[in-house]
Amino acid sequence: MSLEKLKDRNISMGDYINVLENDYPKTPWEQFKQVSKRSVKLELFGGLKIVWKMMTGALFKNEMHTIQYPIEKAPLGPRYRAVHKLLGLLESGENRCIGCGLCEKICIADCIRMDTKIDENSRKEVMEYTINMGRCIFCGYCAEVCPELAIVHGGRYENASEQRAHFVLKEDLLTPLDKLAQQKEYPGFGAVSPDADEKIKKTPLSY
Repeated sequence: MSLEKLKDRNISMGDYINVLENDYPKTPWEQFKQVSKRSVKLELFGGLKIVWKMMTGALFKNEMHTIQYPIEKAPLGPRYRAVHKLLGLLESGENRCIGCGLCEKICIADCIRMDTKIDENSRKEVMEYTINMGRCIFCGYCAEVCPELAIVHGGRYENASEQRAHFVLKEDLLTPLDKLAQQKEYPGFGAVSPDADEKIKKTPLSY
């Protein structure tokens, strides 16, 4: 394509199609004639026929096109970034987060707060971890930068609340202990390897 054609904004080259070729009625008499003409052609009953067909199909033929939310939910894409989740270790149930603070530093919305301390074993322990969902823009940087895959984006998107304080509860982000076996693993450094069961039988710290 030449530069002249690239700069030409008339991309249709004059091939526009006018859908409504008739002029709109301008006087009340022309409007009355238009309504009368359409009534004689039975266009109203043609529209009612389509509505009746859709209604009977939904009521009697189980051809419902709508989703009965919240009982039914539409499937989400694999790259959908919903409410965050903090994953746990399968062998101990402890939180995977090591308190490195990378997610807090990279957050462009400044909505992640982390409070850590050194425990009796001289290891960093996460005391408080909050994400202000009212400020979060769900960019996904925190999940991408996490070296242990401790924070990921889950599939829960219903995060409406009447109080702002409900948007920063860590308990809502943690994976329950009774659902650790059902948590979805993501590929990357820190994820569970395919032979994790054999490694756990040998020693919990083998990897």
